[in-house]
Amino acid sequence: MARVHTVRIAVSASACAALLTAGTVSTAQAAPSPPPSPAPGPSLPGSDDPTTIPTGGPSLPGEEDAGAGAGGAEPKFSEPPDNIGDAEPPVKVDPDAAGLRLADGAKLAPSKVLDIKFVTEDLGGEERREDSTEKTKFTLQAEVLFPKDSSKLNSGARSRIRDLADEIERQESTEVNVFGFTDDLGSYAHGRTLSKNRASVVQKALADELGSEISFNVRGYSEDYPIADNKTEEGRKKNRRVEVSFPRKD
Repeated sequence: MARVHTVRIAVSASACAALLTAGTVSTAQAAPSPPPSPAPGPSLPGSDDPTTIPTGGPSLPGEEDAGAGAGGAEPKFSEPPDNIGDAEPPVKVDPDAAGLRLADGAKLAPSKVLDIKFVTEDLGGEERREDSTEKTKFTLQAEVLFPKDSSKLNSGARSRIRDLADEIERQESTEVNVFGFTDDLGSYAHGRTLSKNRASVVQKALADELGSEISFNVRGYSEDYPIADNKTEEGRKKNRRVEVSFPRKD
């Protein structure tokens, strides 16, 4: 009886060993395999030294390979950089070509000089100058010449009017226009009186500087001919103005 128990124990131990071995194999097969290592890429100039900045770059279109050595040939281009260089020769035009001839009886229009205008304005917009081929016009906001709703010159107005007189003398003008304008606040009649009085005051100050040989055209236009929107105070401020214009010297 003791021999039979020994055999059973041995068989049981062998079976347990077989089960443990199978479990180990299954666990090893279920574990994921690590990803493959990436293949090494091409080395860059200075990759071995992180403080080195590569100075080489890709070739430009039309540039030949000059080689890595200092004795390489100079790069060549198929055209000058930025298209700078000799221009192509102009296309020859046959002056006797039939397509360039005027029709029978046709005439060229008389030549005309275009009226080109240059405008300058100070940062505050208090004074504006316009120069064209025919005349020069200064536009001064009323606030830099007069107190509110007044036609009496303020303390800084004389120096501005003196500058206008100097420019009139430089242009050798003998006829000057002085026009006054207001915004649309108040009645039209009041604006017309105020704008005319202000223009007259500026005209008299200019006459004191220029003398009696200058003729003046003085007008007061009230709210007519606005240059800005009267719906805003900024626009109304621009419309309250005095314009002084005169012909340019040829």
